[in-house]
Amino acid sequence: MTNAEAEQLRRAAEQLKRVVELQHGGKATHTQTVRVVAASTKPGVWPGIVHIYDLKDHPTAKRAYAWSSKIQGGRQGSDNRFFAVLHQGKVIGPVQAVKAAAGEIQRAGHASR
Repeated sequence: MTNAEAEQLRRAAEQLKRVVELQHGGKATHTQTVRVVAASTKPGVWPGIVHIYDLKDHPTAKRAYAWSSKIQGGRQGSDNRFFAVLHQGKVIGPVQAVKAAAGEIQRAGHASR
């Protein structure tokens, strides 16, 4: 990894830390960055980078997962959707967090039709 790539990941982790704290409350501490790889047999899994945070002072969760994704049809480099999902229920890792968010997007899309 180049210095520029490492700096980009650091900036993303800091930005997503703020997203987690604003969306869910508590104090987030970045602990790890992982790559989620899409499997052709698993719909809803998006290939990308997920940042993992420990949560302090949150009433129900001790961990959260966060990432950003380009909005289809958005402007080059400027239109991102931010996701922050708590580690609870069926969400026990970054892959499940991505699947849960994808499921919510699908449900919302069907509800708005």
